[in-house]
Amino acid sequence: MVSSVAAGFALAVQPISAQTIITPAEGLTAGFVEIPSFDRPIPAYRALPAQAQDPLPMVLVIQEIFGVHAHIQDICRRLAQLGYLAIAPELFVRQGDVSQLSSFEAIRPIVAQVPDAQVFRDLDAALLWGQENGGDPGRAGVTGFCWGGRITWLYAAHNPQLRAGVAWYGRLVGEVTPLTPQHPVDIAPQLTVPVLGLYGGQDQGIPLDTVGQMRQALGQGTSASEIVVYPDAPHAFYADYRPSYRAAEAADAWNRMLAWFKTYGVS
Repeated sequence: MVSSVAAGFALAVQPISAQTIITPAEGLTAGFVEIPSFDRPIPAYRALPAQAQDPLPMVLVIQEIFGVHAHIQDICRRLAQLGYLAIAPELFVRQGDVSQLSSFEAIRPIVAQVPDAQVFRDLDAALLWGQENGGDPGRAGVTGFCWGGRITWLYAAHNPQLRAGVAWYGRLVGEVTPLTPQHPVDIAPQLTVPVLGLYGGQDQGIPLDTVGQMRQALGQGTSASEIVVYPDAPHAFYADYRPSYRAAEAADAWNRMLAWFKTYGVS
């Protein structure tokens, strides 16, 4: 079973774990579409209940550095099975196809070329597309993983019309560059959209002192944002296709995300 789905994953993450979760598409409308953005159409994976009548709550799903590969697509189907319209736009498409690169080292230079401003405009376009294709603009949220976790914090500050966000182990501090002029710790005091941050206490790439900095910065503002740290979890503890997966922490964090969306009016 694992070998039959491996082709849908980025080359850099293979071999794929036997724990990999595969969510069926039965009862869903799921697959890739093209979304008009500011300078060109971009591909996006979307999933929603097939028989939906009323406008649906929307969730933007922001990719890891591996692109909108099988794991991100599966997350969209998981949300769709719960009644959401989930949309995952390909945010690196102008810079390159990272799914075909075989190592982190090959992917990083591609991702480093992606401007935050470009990402925000593509996410705005995805929300508009969702609104025009069965989504309720008054019930929109965002969630993202790793690279997408950082973007989740930033996009929640960019678009205050969102109801809520959930950021999974996204980097919180970093170098200021023309392409990345701000990081989550910089926007935290001004944040109005409530964001839930989900982090691993054993994450070697996101030191706990940076989590502490983010909590302190959030305390300077007025948002209801929170951060939960799972003490024994590593980075990417939700990534069921990788050795980093921790089933108990992943399940708890997923339930926290759903409760967060319900509390703040996405669902």
